Amino acid sequence: MSSYDYDILVIGAGHAGTEAAMAAARIGVRVALLTTNLDTVGQMSCNPAIGGVAKGQIVREIDALGGIMGQAIDKTGLQFRMLNMRKGPAMHSPRAQADKQAYQIEIKRLVENQENLALRQEMVDGILIEDVDGSKSVTGVSVRGGAEYRAPCVVLTTGTFLQAIMHTGEAQTPGGRAGEGTSGGISAALTELGFTLERFKTGTPPRINARTIDYSQLEEQPGDDVPRPFSYLNEALEVNQLSCWIAYTNEVVHELIRENLHRAPMYSGQIESSGPRYCPSVEDKIVRFADKDQHQLFLEPEGYDTLEVYVNGLSTSLPRDVQDKMFAQIPGLENAEIMRYGYAVEYDFCPPDQLQPSLETKTVAGLYFAGQINGTTGYEEAGAQGLMAGANAALSVKGMEPLILGREEAYIGVLIDDLVTCGVDEPYRMFTSRAEYRLMLRQDNADRRLTGRAHEIGLVDQMRFDRLVAKEQEIEQGTKLIEATRHDGVPLEKFLRRPETNWDDVVGIIPELGDLSAAAAEQIFFDIKYAGYIDRQNVEIERQQRLAEKRIPTDFDFTSISNLRNEAREKFAKVQPVNIAQASRISGITPADIALVLAHLSGK
Repeated sequence: MSSYDYDILVIGAGHAGTEAAMAAARIGVRVALLTTNLDTVGQMSCNPAIGGVAKGQIVREIDALGGIMGQAIDKTGLQFRMLNMRKGPAMHSPRAQADKQAYQIEIKRLVENQENLALRQEMVDGILIEDVDGSKSVTGVSVRGGAEYRAPCVVLTTGTFLQAIMHTGEAQTPGGRAGEGTSGGISAALTELGFTLERFKTGTPPRINARTIDYSQLEEQPGDDVPRPFSYLNEALEVNQLSCWIAYTNEVVHELIRENLHRAPMYSGQIESSGPRYCPSVEDKIVRFADKDQHQLFLEPEGYDTLEVYVNGLSTSLPRDVQDKMFAQIPGLENAEIMRYGYAVEYDFCPPDQLQPSLETKTVAGLYFAGQINGTTGYEEAGAQGLMAGANAALSVKGMEPLILGREEAYIGVLIDDLVTCGVDEPYRMFTSRAEYRLMLRQDNADRRLTGRAHEIGLVDQMRFDRLVAKEQEIEQGTKLIEATRHDGVPLEKFLRRPETNWDDVVGIIPELGDLSAAAAEQIFFDIKYAGYIDRQNVEIERQQRLAEKRIPTDFDFTSISNLRNEAREKFAKVQPVNIAQASRISGITPADIALVLAHLSGK
């Protein structure tokens, strides 16, 4: 039997897998990235876009930690927009349409050129485990063809491919993505190891031919006049931007859908698993929002060299004939030719309360999960988990402490804490409302929050860190100038906090500020403008940190606490919180439960 030895194995080369493998390799360990098809590395299975509300903040954080998603979209994007610009800076969220094929090619290029990383085409069919006195640890994986890969750490990023079934109306096909198969061996292996598996469902809309669209009946949605990059390595972008377009459904379409609900897998009983509530199928929209007489559809080009258009907002698993009839009734799309029909995918996932905050499993040492296997949805959420799992696996190999980001440090910290503490009952996606410290976690300051920590453990190189140091020096210089200046008898920083004051007003008073980079000027403006709000958030953060410092031993016996409710005992035992702060965030846990745990810890 052929055998190959590495420090870390990453299984799956989607958005989670590529970030995981790259992160581990940057830290300096030998990594093998195994995928069933080298031609689909980094493929965008669903919408051809990166970012969006809260998701854009995650991409900026991935980039600040040295990840590749931001670099790839900057190079291959065909339209860039900063969302929510009418709101405060905490809500500003970058989003970009991608040239779908170019993005995939760029991700693969970056992976192929990374030192310490081997990209291999293999079908994994088993997980190798060592069991010593009931304590399990991973030792590698077996692949089809009778070979084994050995490593002390394995990161599973299997996406929607575990026991996957695609649904279009009554038709069912094995597979996690159109044109590809499914993976059954890993699900069986995980079940045998004692993991709980459940089922989720996701979907994708039809793609249509741009040549058959009547754009005269649609609303144009252009990109920003000055596109802003995702990666902190890029100061500006030169892009030949393509427009997106907006169409609308109508009552005729809605009635057609209602008449055919019995043929929709989600309503016929063919699919029983939950789908993403915040990205519903068009069938769900018609049922849940029965009072609405129309829904927006965003027509998004999939690339410069293709006429395929993604119909965002029309995710469906209705039969082909119904999909054909729907388009015939939508103004501007009456003659649209469907190039790919919409479908739903049902797949296995592992509820994430089976994970530690490092994304290492509680059941098997050295085994990490990242991406949709944890019950999440979205490229950005997957990439973030992959980066953290890959980094922590590498740190484990090196005998170092894991990188755990707090809720006050990053959206990524919120994402992972939500998953491991609260679990999921529907596919998880990130929103700004999930982050209680979102004013601190803006898309513009991710490098200031995270790049220093990433540099300490080898996730980012010296060049990137030096750029951050130079930026911080600019910020300090500009801030000192403002703090030393008065205007009309008022400290200039107080003048800047007035709602009507903008940066140009301040530059008019201190012309030297005009020499600062745009990035440094923006940071000074936000830091001073919102100082009062940030100070209040810092007070709450300090309180939470005091709770976090109160550690809970790994062998702590919650059943030994008298008067603790049975429900609380069960939830504590299931989640195994590492500190009081995490314990207090578990769903259904009351302040009285926390008080009993604190009293018991103090007694010890």
